[in-house]
Amino acid sequence: MDSTREVDVVVIGAGQAGLSAAYHLRRSGFEPERDFVVLDRSPAPGGAWQFRWPSLTYGKVHGMHSLPGMELTDADPVRPSSEVVGEYFAGYERAFGLRVRRPVHVRAVRDAEEDGDGTGHRLLVETDAGVWSARALINATGTWDRPFWPRYPGRETFRGRQLHTARYKGPEEFAGLRVVVVGGGASGTQHLLEIAPYAAATTWVTRRPPVFREGPFDEDAGRAAVALVEERVRQGLVPRSVVSVTGLPLNEAIRQGLRDGTLDRLPMFDRITPDGVAWEDGRRVDADVVLWATGFRAALGHLAPLRLREPGGGIRVEGTRAVADPRIHLVGYGPSASTIGANRAGRAAVRDIRRLLREPSPSFAAA
Repeated sequence: MDSTREVDVVVIGAGQAGLSAAYHLRRSGFEPERDFVVLDRSPAPGGAWQFRWPSLTYGKVHGMHSLPGMELTDADPVRPSSEVVGEYFAGYERAFGLRVRRPVHVRAVRDAEEDGDGTGHRLLVETDAGVWSARALINATGTWDRPFWPRYPGRETFRGRQLHTARYKGPEEFAGLRVVVVGGGASGTQHLLEIAPYAAATTWVTRRPPVFREGPFDEDAGRAAVALVEERVRQGLVPRSVVSVTGLPLNEAIRQGLRDGTLDRLPMFDRITPDGVAWEDGRRVDADVVLWATGFRAALGHLAPLRLREPGGGIRVEGTRAVADPRIHLVGYGPSASTIGANRAGRAAVRDIRRLLREPSPSFAAA
């Protein structure tokens, strides 16, 4: 294709993981635009952070680690995290000349046809801004574009409002309403604690009893948690979030919510009714709003033509490399979904890609 632009590496996504990978590419001697390109679907710097609700101030953010090579310092804890991180990422892109292209929507990644002599086996990255041909791909698309909505009987009959964390804008919109919050992660508890002073009533439901973590979360505990998540992706299973393994930190806000009953948890309801939710034992809760704080799934639909998924629903990964295709690296996926994990994954992916590009082009058969 005459309009196809050739590079060694395409990076998809410019959140923490994508920027970390781009930084390590530059440090390894790859030049932006000539040797690699960073494509980002978002309209501005900041990754998924730019879409967070305004009441999520930087001081409430748990475990935000700086990008490699440039510390995030002197951030105002009362400013929205979307602003703080957006400005930090923008400054980072400028400081290292990463030249992110945005907004660019990647539609599909597929194999290019081999050249006539059997060499030059490349990937085609098809986007709404043209096509790039690459020898390797770093996928850093995160999860924000794939909010997870569990299926429960009667959901379509509910006469109130349903929304996901991805569309949450703040507690004021729930003033005087009866709100059911679904989900036992950090977002669910944050939403409850914010909404409770405004709402007429709140109800918290989760599939499993929440686990609250006492004491500091040290390096050994962190390694153990990441190892559990890593084992799942090594088996080709859908990754679980790190917080599902670590539990929720018991800070003063959580303690107060437990004391005053805001965080009294009910088991998951069995069905949704036109007026609320209901359990098989006859219990019912009337509601005006159901807020699904049920997490996200990895946004990997554009990789479907490569047929990387395993029967378990995930992509088998060793380190960051897709086992089925060593040209593909997933950063910010599974064990590298945390900000510190994304930094390490970006460095590891670039190290492996440098090794790959020194070797003769492999041959891949379609699965």
